[in-house]
Amino acid sequence: MNRKTLVLPAVIGLLAPVLAACGGSGSGSSGGGTIVVGTTDQFEATKEAPAPLDPAYAYDVGTWNILRQTVQTLMIQPKGEGDPVPEAAEKCGFTDTGNERYACTLREGLKFANGDKITASDVKYSIDRAMRIKADSGVFALLSTVDTVETQGDREVIFHLKTADATFPYKLSTPVAGIVNPADYQKDKLRDGFDIDGSGPYTLSASKKGDAITTATFTKNPNYKGILKVNNDKVEMRSFSDATAMGSALSKGDIDVMTRTMSPEQIQKLGDNTDGNIDLVEMPGLEIRYLAFNTTAATVKTKAVREAMAQVIDRGELVSKVYGTEAEPLYSLVPATITGHSNSFFNKYGDPSVTKAKSLLTQANITTPVKLTLHYTTDHYGPATKDEFEQLQKQLNASGLFDVSIKGTPWSTFRQAEQKGKYDVYGMGWFPDFPDADNYLAPFLDKDNTLGSPYANSEIIGTLIPESRREADRLAASKSLTAIQDIVATDVPMIPLWQGKQYVAARDDVTGTAYVLNSSSTLQLWELGRGTGS
Repeated sequence: MNRKTLVLPAVIGLLAPVLAACGGSGSGSSGGGTIVVGTTDQFEATKEAPAPLDPAYAYDVGTWNILRQTVQTLMIQPKGEGDPVPEAAEKCGFTDTGNERYACTLREGLKFANGDKITASDVKYSIDRAMRIKADSGVFALLSTVDTVETQGDREVIFHLKTADATFPYKLSTPVAGIVNPADYQKDKLRDGFDIDGSGPYTLSASKKGDAITTATFTKNPNYKGILKVNNDKVEMRSFSDATAMGSALSKGDIDVMTRTMSPEQIQKLGDNTDGNIDLVEMPGLEIRYLAFNTTAATVKTKAVREAMAQVIDRGELVSKVYGTEAEPLYSLVPATITGHSNSFFNKYGDPSVTKAKSLLTQANITTPVKLTLHYTTDHYGPATKDEFEQLQKQLNASGLFDVSIKGTPWSTFRQAEQKGKYDVYGMGWFPDFPDADNYLAPFLDKDNTLGSPYANSEIIGTLIPESRREADRLAASKSLTAIQDIVATDVPMIPLWQGKQYVAARDDVTGTAYVLNSSSTLQLWELGRGTGS
């Protein structure tokens, strides 16, 4: 029987799963044969990015989903959400009232998958290495508040921070803080290829075609020590060229689970179907999409051009025509379910208005139509991305104020070009590193931002971000966070578009699907098991 499992938020900002159908039990079962998971994520080692799975480099949801299965972190986001809890650590916590000294004690008997003992010096080595290498992906910026790392004996690690950072426990749960073996990872050079040596719940074996992974096989790590219960012995993750091929494989029984990214049509069809043996699981999501600008580029350097685009774009129409009920309009970089969210763009621009947009351009002496190219990636955010950009093109051109063309590029090329400033306007998505408003603002607006954006606001960088991080009570940080969002709406270095839900489809003898994705779109393959179909 095909049913739709709906995983509902318990409270704002805390997304705790609630089971409503078969195929979603979190209990799992050991063994039961290899579970095969499909994804449209592509994993390539290119000349420009030869080390996609090095924790000091990786910084997209696909590669992080491989690392989270294989590389252990001191902290981890718990099942059912909430504040991070110790994982490789036995205990962690701030030891001062100013949130500037953070200490962890490692679990006893920790080992890498190859049997090598893990000590505090390995943790220090891993953190120092990521900060030293400063990979151009920008992931090292997550550790920007770290001043020095100290060890005391084999099990004590102390982080001395440059400034207060209440979000630091979350950052220690991200793969850039993963513990790597110094024997396998050079201190000042990235590790090319797809080999991973960690202490997470699984080991990885990658099948390749050319420079790309076709199948990633995760095998239960007998040396793993942590809080996770691993409900299976082996999971295969297969990469598909598109959602159609992935959906066909699920229908045929070639795969057991279909993850990101399904098409809106597939989701609709699976949700409406009342027959068969495939369940659709719907979960609240914290994914956002936005347009970003190279604010030094001639076409968009004048703020009025960016403001006029913000004034013309109709998010409601965009969402309804492309994504239906699977997304919601977004008027800030911070999603509506995150503490500190403010509808800053709606407060400033209100409903779409060509008249107001024309006035902005006229006052700035901008000749219309403004000619622009909107760039998007063809293979990273799902098959509806092209439709989305066609709709944006239609809206902007219909205003008579813009002459917009669109251009799609594969992710492996797109990401490098974007970071090098080759695009004036481009579309990006964001899956949070951790569910806090800081992680929707600092990665784009702080020093060493992940976009390589030239935009910099001294008040945001020097005052508001540090101010917000001093507040352990995240509600108390809302004043600073709102001020940041208001500045973004005024300066328009980017335009938020929508936030989406997330979905998993699985054959109904697979258990644990309600927890296989957390709110940050992190795959938790250890939750999957075999049960009885219903």
